Amino acid sequence: MTTIKDIAELAGVSRGTVDRVLNNRGAVSSQTAEKVMEIVRALDYRPNKAGIALAAQKKKYKIGVILFSENNPFFDEIMEGVRIKAAELQDYGITTITRRVEFDADAQLLAISELMAEGIHGLMLAPFNHMLIQQKIDELVGRQIPVVTINTDIDGSKRMAYVGSDYFRGGCMAAGLLALMTAGDIHLGIITGSSNVLCHTERIAGLQHTLKKSYPRIHVTEILENHDDEFESYTLTSQMLRRHTDIHALFFAAAGVHGGCRAVMESGRHLKIITFDEVPTTLEMLKKGVISATISQQPYQQGARSLDLLFEYLTSGILPQQSRYFVEHSIRIRENLL
Repeated sequence: MTTIKDIAELAGVSRGTVDRVLNNRGAVSSQTAEKVMEIVRALDYRPNKAGIALAAQKKKYKIGVILFSENNPFFDEIMEGVRIKAAELQDYGITTITRRVEFDADAQLLAISELMAEGIHGLMLAPFNHMLIQQKIDELVGRQIPVVTINTDIDGSKRMAYVGSDYFRGGCMAAGLLALMTAGDIHLGIITGSSNVLCHTERIAGLQHTLKKSYPRIHVTEILENHDDEFESYTLTSQMLRRHTDIHALFFAAAGVHGGCRAVMESGRHLKIITFDEVPTTLEMLKKGVISATISQQPYQQGARSLDLLFEYLTSGILPQQSRYFVEHSIRIRENLL
């Protein structure tokens, strides 16, 4: 088993220097710190758990969690993963402080400021894709507050890691499913959440890329944003179906699936519908045959893994081995529901 003494000898420094690097206590040059961390990673060093618990209890780490909207059942499942992992980490003195905000940059900036005022040591964030949010993430990192983005990423920020789906790939899968389920020229309507949420735009980009490359017979008729709101989704879907009587299929790139499906049912039309996630209302529509297939992205794992990455970094100084941790996609149809 690798020890701090082993690392110190290989790096040619004192054990105290290694301890300062692992616990982010400064007073070490960046060159020396990087040399120590290279050895730590190469030897896959893991600190003694009893020592970690003792140190963490003394520091009483606070981790902030900011997710989207209170009325979004998908993010409820992510929170369940956070809750269970947080319970496991109670002996380490870890507490979590949670905020749920709408798709709005100002609301998210306010939530971040509130958590900073409470003295958080790390942040889990489902980011609104806006330059001000990117700048805020970079500000936190500059203050030695690591950030893990969860479920959706943000371009160009200094976040430590991302945990969630490969959304572009998810969109490609949706395109492939539509191609398997249809024949001839198909007109497709898309209902998404927000153009300011990267995961939503990436899904659509993946779908459009695959359609253009492999299935040009499927044409996108219209794209509308429902802001993950069921009532807005119902209204927009109803309007879309009235405007475009030739639509054969729908792709829901975000939440609002139940409201949209209600509109389809009321129209009396039988469409091929591809969605994401396994929230109860989506599974209900899948069982009824309204939804053709849904693509799952393991929300529980996203919540637990994100908190675990922050915990490990805060308590041992070890950076994640990857900058992106993709969860597995799985496809659900009515016939393979448990």
